Amino acid sequence: MTPLRVAIVGSGPAGFYAADQLLAAGELDATVDVFDRLPTPWGLVRAGVSPDHPKIKAVAGRYEKTAARDGFRFFGNVDVGRDVPVEELRAHYHAVIYAVGASADRSMGIPGEELPGSHSASHVVGWYNGHPDFADHQLDLAATTAVVIGNGNVAIDVARMLSQPRETLARTDVADHALDALGSSSIEQVVVLGRRGPAHAAFTTPGLIELSTVDGLDVLVDPADLQPDGTSESAVAADDPLLATKLAALRCYVASESHGAGGPGRRRMTLRFFAAPLEIVGDGRVEGVRVARTAIVADDDGRLRAVATEQEETIPCQLVVRAVGYRGRPLPGLPFDERSATIPNVRGRVVDGPGGAPLPGDYVSGWIKRGPSGVIGTSRKDSQETVDALLEDLAAGKLPDPSVEDADAIVRLLAERAPEHVTYAGWQAIDAAERAAGEPLGRPRVKFVRTRHLLDAAGRELTRNSG
Repeated sequence: MTPLRVAIVGSGPAGFYAADQLLAAGELDATVDVFDRLPTPWGLVRAGVSPDHPKIKAVAGRYEKTAARDGFRFFGNVDVGRDVPVEELRAHYHAVIYAVGASADRSMGIPGEELPGSHSASHVVGWYNGHPDFADHQLDLAATTAVVIGNGNVAIDVARMLSQPRETLARTDVADHALDALGSSSIEQVVVLGRRGPAHAAFTTPGLIELSTVDGLDVLVDPADLQPDGTSESAVAADDPLLATKLAALRCYVASESHGAGGPGRRRMTLRFFAAPLEIVGDGRVEGVRVARTAIVADDDGRLRAVATEQEETIPCQLVVRAVGYRGRPLPGLPFDERSATIPNVRGRVVDGPGGAPLPGDYVSGWIKRGPSGVIGTSRKDSQETVDALLEDLAAGKLPDPSVEDADAIVRLLAERAPEHVTYAGWQAIDAAERAAGEPLGRPRVKFVRTRHLLDAAGRELTRNSG
């Protein structure tokens, strides 16, 4: 039997988990080629996880083991859809798994959202993580008050990064330009806004507790926001230990208000609940956020939602970060569901529209499959479902044969279309150079943040690719 050839578009957790599951699948004879638009692998592990979370970033060690498996190849700095159209990629493989994530921002749909000084979280996170797309992003940290809109882990991460002292950041792999800017920041206060109450906050308890470890930071919560709203009370009554722990952590921050919050040289973070942004206000740039107090009401079907009341206020600020979620982007040549902002699929099999027929050989995994939810480990189970579906189709004879028989034809095509593509050996050269630059500074690495510099670091491998 001809060895199974699979392409995976996207080298983040969903892509690497799928690659590992395919290459470890019993006696399956398979080769897996992983493509990424960037010269570097690992997706959000490199460009999304906060620099002050090195233990989470350590999952990349598992992906390195996957890359060392027989049958694995990496092609970075290749834009599938531009350098190689989807239809042409299909011709080289029995199956293609799209694990391209969800890189677009959800709009809040309120006035002032695009005022100077208002930023999407994806841009801010990419900026301090050294993503090449955001190396020139301008974040004015002469602001004294920042408002972060959102109540998930990304909002908490951004708020924490805006509050970290330079000494802490200098021990991380934060991008140099962000280290300089954050290290000299004028921010004194960060306000985190959530539309619902603490019972519905999407951030995790460990992330909440971690705020108490930030040097020089006082975290405050209005005790009125922790009064039982019916929903949280019933959840605790139902013996929800996770929620009970989260509420207990929040109560500790209420207590902290009584001992020296906001002292000289200290920063303050206020976690606000039941606060719906109505408008980002300002004359030419951000000057504040107008919010309404919300009430939690139940619809006829029992679903709960936050409804704005007439109680309004304006929070003065000079910087706004919008962390209200992500959306997938369409990929030319594949169907796309605008409502869910995902590629329509059933158990990972791409279908030609919601409720439609499967497209043989096309699969999805990760956020572009299920939407932007879960943590890194969630993608392992998600990708396993997709790989299981692919292997079922293989066993049933449903996978199309590649029209291009030579497995190395894709290498020759890339030499022509993307002569500066980066192999895994090229990535290893980048990795070694970054680590070497960080070692004398006591940092895990110093990132190259521009594509040209990344390609230069890949160096000799690029010469081989184009030769």
